[in-house]
Amino acid sequence: MDDDAKSVSVVVVDDEQDIADLYTTWLSIEYDVRTAYDGDGALDRIDEAVDVVLLDRQMPGKSGDEVLNRIDERGIDCRVVMVTAVDPDFDIVEMPFDDYLTKPVTREELEGTVEEMLTRTAYDEQIQEFFAAASKKATLESERNPAELDAHEEYHEVSQRVENLREEANKSVEEFDDFESVFKEFPSG
Repeated sequence: MDDDAKSVSVVVVDDEQDIADLYTTWLSIEYDVRTAYDGDGALDRIDEAVDVVLLDRQMPGKSGDEVLNRIDERGIDCRVVMVTAVDPDFDIVEMPFDDYLTKPVTREELEGTVEEMLTRTAYDEQIQEFFAAASKKATLESERNPAELDAHEEYHEVSQRVENLREEANKSVEEFDDFESVFKEFPSG
């Protein structure tokens, strides 16, 4: 086990204790995992040291949506993945999460998603926002037919956001390439 990986903190939140414990077992081999079985327990375990939160949406008491909003209100800089049996609806467009997995989730899918979230932490805020918006767009596209997508303004908004963020990222890369070419003109010496 890699000490660097064990310094990564993951919070698993699911009101179905068997599922939460299974996810915890899968991930605790590589990461420091905290487990909660309800929204209040989740909020007790989520702090500035947390890197990734795997959050169920439907829970008695505080829902995953409420926990997500509280994480956002607290300004905690972590990646949040909704892991839920709730089929995504257009309300996800404005929700401040990074990815959305629909149950059942395999071990490989869960581990791969955590790895992807950890990779994203190295990106700047603009790139993280791009990936979150692209994930929401892809989630809606996988769950809804083209006519449904076309009929909802939220889908058009997230599509436009993805395109705008892609254009901004491309401009940043072009500016960096221009800077790099100017830098290469200086004699080394």
